[in-house]
Amino acid sequence: MLINNDSRRLVAKKYYSGFDQAHDTYNALTAASDGKVYYVLSSESIDVGGKMFVYDPATDQIEFLADLTEICEEKKKSIPQGKSHVGFEESNGKLYFATHIGYYELIDGMERLPELLPDGYAPYPGGYLLSYDLNDGSFQKLAIVPDGEGVLTMTMDKAMNQLYCITWPNGNFIHYDLKEGKLENYGPISARGEAGTPGKDFRVLCRSMFVDPNTGRVYFSTAEGNIFAYCPTKKSIKPLDEISMRLDYFGGYLTNQPGTMGYNWRKIFWYAPEEVAYGIHGNSGYLFRFDPQKPSIEIVDRITSLPSKKSGMYDQFSYGYLGFQLCPDHETIYYLTGGPIYSEGKRVEGEKTIAKGGARGLENLHLITYHIPNQKYQDHGPIFYADGSRPTYVNSIAVGKDRCVYTLARFDHHNKMIQDLIKITDPLH
Repeated sequence: MLINNDSRRLVAKKYYSGFDQAHDTYNALTAASDGKVYYVLSSESIDVGGKMFVYDPATDQIEFLADLTEICEEKKKSIPQGKSHVGFEESNGKLYFATHIGYYELIDGMERLPELLPDGYAPYPGGYLLSYDLNDGSFQKLAIVPDGEGVLTMTMDKAMNQLYCITWPNGNFIHYDLKEGKLENYGPISARGEAGTPGKDFRVLCRSMFVDPNTGRVYFSTAEGNIFAYCPTKKSIKPLDEISMRLDYFGGYLTNQPGTMGYNWRKIFWYAPEEVAYGIHGNSGYLFRFDPQKPSIEIVDRITSLPSKKSGMYDQFSYGYLGFQLCPDHETIYYLTGGPIYSEGKRVEGEKTIAKGGARGLENLHLITYHIPNQKYQDHGPIFYADGSRPTYVNSIAVGKDRCVYTLARFDHHNKMIQDLIKITDPLH
């Protein structure tokens, strides 16, 4: 079922958390069971770490919780914990998350771990696995990932109290047992990951994993489109030889080059009513259904914006967007994606390619909903601020108990571009 609300505009309310160095955030936003919205604002500074905040819809107030570097209690002056790149996982009254590097060195046009450090600075120590207690507000350091890697991707088996991660830039697969306090490193999952040389052993890394609660297996994709399963009982990682993400609908990619997510899924989650996973291939905007038991992958629908469908174009952000999740009704997908801008009836085109991945040009931000049982797609139209400007670099989403949609987006604050929390009234309620 197709519903067109293309003429409708949604208005986003801006919030300022008090962090004027806030840079682009990926995933690190959640609406918790206490009704509050927790998020991390990133930093790209060599001296300033990322910061965690909480917004309370009941009071319409924001509270600063902690600096990521200070939570990790690092003893010497090193590259700080600049961001969290993972979604929060809530279990037994705690939020589990991880830290990542935010300060990079641009080498051959690509963001790399810094090699030339200023005097007095130690290298990045590595990302931490952390927890935050929703009851008493305390943080706990759980573990640090080895080899000075950041944590790029994380998921949790909540029934078995297990955390799973992919690190950056080499792409090591990490298993952390919360019950035993034991960390195991299974090494790189895709050539040399994003530490590799373009044209040779470079592979863009998967940004989203899921756990099949029936088996405990963890699934992730690779740039070539292969799907792997980690079995925690056998301690083994094996490919699913019967299926892959190399589908014509997703497009064609040079998988040893930066600039796109390749055949990786962009975001994926487990859908309990059907005992399958639903995922989005970011660049093409196709929603798919992955049944790990058969195994099989089926295309469901293209759920990018209606203007994108009509124009036949991909989003301007070549990786595709991460603002994709199941909302609190456990039936409806909420997706923040791009839509082309038209000027005098002509589509505004961007750059043809972006070497390191990024926005090829300006586009509108659209809110899409897709009700899985009824197969109902709805584009609720573009989102604007009250002053008419557009939210940009949006890669997170949360739907609160207050029936508002939250994300982190760029906007101008006192003549300085920052990224911070914004809120949109849920158009379905």
